[in-house]
Amino acid sequence: MSTTTTTTTTTTDRSEKAGLSREQRSSVVVRFAGDSGDGMQLTGDRFTQQSAVAGNDLATLPDFPAEIRAPAGTLPGVSSFQLHFSDHEIHTPGDQPDVLIAMNPAALVKNVVDVVRGGTIIVNTDGFTRGNLKKANLQTDPLQDGTVAGFKVHEVAITDLTTRSVEDLIEAKEITKQEAQRAKNMFALGLVSWMFGRDIDPTVAWLEKKFKAVPAVAAANVRALKAGYYYGETAEVFQHVYEVKPAKLPPGRYRNVTGNQALAYGIIAAGVQSHLDVFYGSYPITPASDVLHELSKQKHFGVRTFQAEDEIAAMGSVLGAAFGGALAVTASSGPGIALKTEAMGLAVAVELPLLVINVQRGGPSTGLPTKTEQADLLQMLFGRNGESPIPIVAAQSPSDCFFAAIEAARIALEYRTPVVLMSDGYLANSAEPWLLPDVAALPDISVPFAEARSEGDGAFLAFERDPDTLARPWAIPGTEGLQHRIGGLEKDAISGNISYDAANHQRMTELRAAKIAGIDVPDLEVEGDQGARLLVLGWGSTYGPIRGAVKRLREEGRQVARAHLRHLNPFPANLGDVLDRFDTVLVPENNMGQLSMLLRARFLKDVKGYNRVTGLPFGAGELADVIADHLDAADGKDTP
Repeated sequence: MSTTTTTTTTTTDRSEKAGLSREQRSSVVVRFAGDSGDGMQLTGDRFTQQSAVAGNDLATLPDFPAEIRAPAGTLPGVSSFQLHFSDHEIHTPGDQPDVLIAMNPAALVKNVVDVVRGGTIIVNTDGFTRGNLKKANLQTDPLQDGTVAGFKVHEVAITDLTTRSVEDLIEAKEITKQEAQRAKNMFALGLVSWMFGRDIDPTVAWLEKKFKAVPAVAAANVRALKAGYYYGETAEVFQHVYEVKPAKLPPGRYRNVTGNQALAYGIIAAGVQSHLDVFYGSYPITPASDVLHELSKQKHFGVRTFQAEDEIAAMGSVLGAAFGGALAVTASSGPGIALKTEAMGLAVAVELPLLVINVQRGGPSTGLPTKTEQADLLQMLFGRNGESPIPIVAAQSPSDCFFAAIEAARIALEYRTPVVLMSDGYLANSAEPWLLPDVAALPDISVPFAEARSEGDGAFLAFERDPDTLARPWAIPGTEGLQHRIGGLEKDAISGNISYDAANHQRMTELRAAKIAGIDVPDLEVEGDQGARLLVLGWGSTYGPIRGAVKRLREEGRQVARAHLRHLNPFPANLGDVLDRFDTVLVPENNMGQLSMLLRARFLKDVKGYNRVTGLPFGAGELADVIADHLDAADGKDTP
């Protein structure tokens, strides 16, 4: 957790119990953990919404099992949701929880190792049964064996208190006891809401709306929420509350957004700004499916969604949509991308504009479906047969997925090429406040279609190129005089007719490469100490941890610079010059060093990599320590 300013005062407000102390914090990290069926994701999401209403800046980290219904009570079945909220701008979900809510033994032992020493732990004692201890492979009770020594532990019978709050509904048989117990996550939410002064009225309204069709279930959840809130207010064990004031963020209208939601909205905006209908064809896959779910709700924006029978069909559908003149988009993750690659090569050969979104996850093969990774970079660059270059754009934060989608669409349309947009599981599921952009300021990315031709205009040359972009014409099927062949066989460099000529193939290969190499991308900007000896260079979701780490070190007086790559193919034109300006270039990646390898090969710069593939994003403190080691080494103090 970032440095905190703490002041303790005793309030005399009649609505609060006597002797209650209030501690002001600049930021707090809270983690909810339990079984995948305990509703921890929902609980975390609602607490996130409450914190947003309170005006805090925030960042989240959902973490859930790969199995749809993992074995209850087991370590692999633990689901958690972490929220970092603050009174200042933040960019990561926090390094260590200050508060952990654990619904059973497995949730406690799996997460207690991350909690800051001296932090607060709230446990549902009703979950600490002999059976649950056995499921978690525990020989002793972690509440009794010293596991939680050194923490502020609050033992609360959450399940029992939840059930007691709705006894009349159970007796009247409006709900079952099992249905009542499912509301225990709302009790936990109510208790934590009280601890941090969160208004629960919006959550009450949300519950009543969500369960409108089953009023008894709505009533049970609302009662559990209020029971948890008032338990905190009246229980003798809770004598301490926390206050995190609103963050001073740039003025404007904000909404919480996940990376997948932002991708969907960016695709819609790209359709509006290009004056094209959007076609989205995909096959469900974790963690990309929510893009399809969100876009399927947006038919009023001219969005058509198609759930194909498999990844190959999905890729084929967007090829057809692009040929027909739509803004064509598909998304998947590594295993699905592998199935799309043949048709991606066809899109390169035919030179049609479309977007392929890769929401990366842990691999290889099925790998870690719900965990994050950045290990598909080389796959996207080189995972096709032949010389088939494709531009690559990478999003850096959940809200930035919106702008990355528009930029990827700009390149695809202007240069008539498939474009890969890189996201990952961390960005996809994490949330942050998003300052809604001025729609009028979004770029116009429209491009003209080829115009109809009469007999006197001569033959249509399907691969005659724009001299500036090397893009071929975009000819819509059925347009008068624009008949031409498409397909995967090599084309004549001008007419587009099938050609097996050796010199023509050489020319076409060079033209396709030159078109991608010539894409206009902004220069790389370096932030921080321009005269520093060390540059931290990242791409994708390492943006937040790198920014947080560099900020910490600069506040300590260390000289360090940072830069972040949005465009990974082609690289910014000034990248080589930037690398040459620094004695040491450190590249943190959630892979085994893929960008590092590319930079060494392209620029002959001995960049240093910091790499791990644990399925979790870097922490800012973790990177700060690594960067500090390299700074010490540069000063001759140590060797990292």
